[in-house]
Amino acid sequence: MKRRIIVALCLAVVTAAAATAATLGAAKKTTADSITVWLQVDAKSGWPTVVDAANKAFQAAHPGVTVNVEYQEWNTHLQKFDATLAGGNTPDVIEMGNTEMTKYMAAGAFADITADKSKIPNSSTWLKGLQQSATYDGKLMGVPYYAGSRVVIYNTDLFKKAGVKSTPKSLAEYMQAGKRLMNANSGDKSFSALYIAGKDWYSALAFVYDYGGQIATGSQGHWTGTLDKPAAIKGLTQFKNTFLALSRASKTTDEANPFPTTPFSQGHAASFVGPGWQFGYALDPKAGNPKLKPFMAAFPMPSHTKGKTMPAFLGGSDLGIPAASGNKDLAVDWIAAFTATAQMKGIVKSGNIPNTTSLLSLVKGTPGSALAQSARVTWFVPTAKNWTNVESSNVLRTMLTNILTNKQTVQQAATSASKSITEILNKET
Repeated sequence: MKRRIIVALCLAVVTAAAATAATLGAAKKTTADSITVWLQVDAKSGWPTVVDAANKAFQAAHPGVTVNVEYQEWNTHLQKFDATLAGGNTPDVIEMGNTEMTKYMAAGAFADITADKSKIPNSSTWLKGLQQSATYDGKLMGVPYYAGSRVVIYNTDLFKKAGVKSTPKSLAEYMQAGKRLMNANSGDKSFSALYIAGKDWYSALAFVYDYGGQIATGSQGHWTGTLDKPAAIKGLTQFKNTFLALSRASKTTDEANPFPTTPFSQGHAASFVGPGWQFGYALDPKAGNPKLKPFMAAFPMPSHTKGKTMPAFLGGSDLGIPAASGNKDLAVDWIAAFTATAQMKGIVKSGNIPNTTSLLSLVKGTPGSALAQSARVTWFVPTAKNWTNVESSNVLRTMLTNILTNKQTVQQAATSASKSITEILNKET
């Protein structure tokens, strides 16, 4: 999935700012000659024609109303949004990563649009996981935008030259294939059969869930970190073994520095695990290598249980309407235009999974078929209001670094991480 380095203010500040902004917003007029939409830069580079089409459809229904689309970066958008909440000048629509939603919904930063659900296309068939990430205390506070699953993207030519004749059907088979690839490319000391960044917790935690573990469990508002439990330890241990055997990536780098598409497009990696949009990124004339197109394919990451698929992180985005917006009705109509079936088809063509099960049949070809298959078995982060603080505290990344560098044993690192996760998720602010 895309880079999501989350840096947010504490919940108390967000709550206070949201309340202030909502009060200011209540005094605004409900009509306007323009609305402001914040989308992540992925839309600008990946599906700009979809945005244009949505704006035209919206403006056809609302003549004279201008749509100001402002593209944001994942590593700064939350700080900017926090500032607008405090200042009372929020956008009318904002894209949020699905793991970012809970904190802001709990703080009252988003408008309740439960009554407007029927106005949004395909709302009766939204992906359950995305709808859950946009729902808090039984109220709908966001609209599913798109989902992103993860698959193994690989170089068929390198697999063939190494004597790997078919895609692995189990993690053990992947390890065997990986060792063949490492031997066949032993002259390249930076070569990875399976490139995984050392701090890539999206990939690492998939191993945890594959073995039956999880990050944390919640009951009656109290959360307990569970990465130190036996099943999770098995998964983390297998991740370490897989990394050490098949990846020559830095043990201390995250999944965006560099993107795995960089070593892959340069011939230094035979495969990597990534969201669908990275397939196209690997072929980009500037950032990748278009000549790889005939040799690129994808398959779901195999489970340690033969014949099954390893759970993939269910990433994605939702669209929220800040409670402070004085243009809620217009915002709902713009979201309806942007997530209409016609626009959703364009988003699917860009390598994403649609927000509705009614359009999953469109996810086909390469890497679509693999994405559709991996989307059937997924995992997601705990839906706790303080979850973004776990991410911004880099608890998971630190744990992985300590494991891979042998600074701590798997059990020690997982125990420390679980303790921190418990404290963060239950902290009253």
